[in-house]
Amino acid sequence: MIKPYKDSELGKKEQVAQMFDNISGNYDDLNRVISLGIDVKWRKKVVEIIGESKPKQILDIATGTGDLALMMAALKPDRIVGLDISAGMLEVGKQKIAKANLSDKIEMVVGDSEEMPFEDNTFDAITVSFGVRNFANLAKGIKEIARVLKPTGVLVILETSNPTKFPFKQGYKLYTNLFLPVVGKLFSKDKVAYSYLSETANSFPFGEAFNNILQKNGFTNTEHTPVTFGVATIYIARK
Repeated sequence: MIKPYKDSELGKKEQVAQMFDNISGNYDDLNRVISLGIDVKWRKKVVEIIGESKPKQILDIATGTGDLALMMAALKPDRIVGLDISAGMLEVGKQKIAKANLSDKIEMVVGDSEEMPFEDNTFDAITVSFGVRNFANLAKGIKEIARVLKPTGVLVILETSNPTKFPFKQGYKLYTNLFLPVVGKLFSKDKVAYSYLSETANSFPFGEAFNNILQKNGFTNTEHTPVTFGVATIYIARK
């Protein structure tokens, strides 16, 4: 299991919360730089997919500063809940939500994706963007998502993956191993955060391997679509 702070006694969960608290102030700006702005396009695609089922109750797990939750407000659901383990990230998100006059529509909750404070079968749609690779126990987290998702509901996950074709495969390796940590160190006051993020980006199961994990933990219909030469993948799953 990859943890952010190698010499810390804390478990992965606590370390991830601490890391995101540390970088919450400039996370949005840094994200745009690191993904060259393409992450916005990927999230729009997620919103499109979610919109097809006209969900009333939406849960955005690992919501961070609420980028995806804010975008999904355009779908006019009754309620959006953004859940995250980092109170620091949520504070930034709450300010953005207030600025957009959406505080009555989007609720931000500090919580653990592996033990969520929701009833069974609550949500019509659940999204996770760049969050599942930070789960301390992936199988447990996915079972928990299946628990709170309605039987007719849809799960959409956007996560990093590794390009498999030349020359994108080689280019991406260079990018994550060299560019990511360097930019992270220049712009962030947490020196290890972006090394951790690039390390997990390189080692997280993707494509069929991740589909198999979904299928073992409560989901039947799973499909995946690589985006931008395979540097990220969108997964759609149903119970």
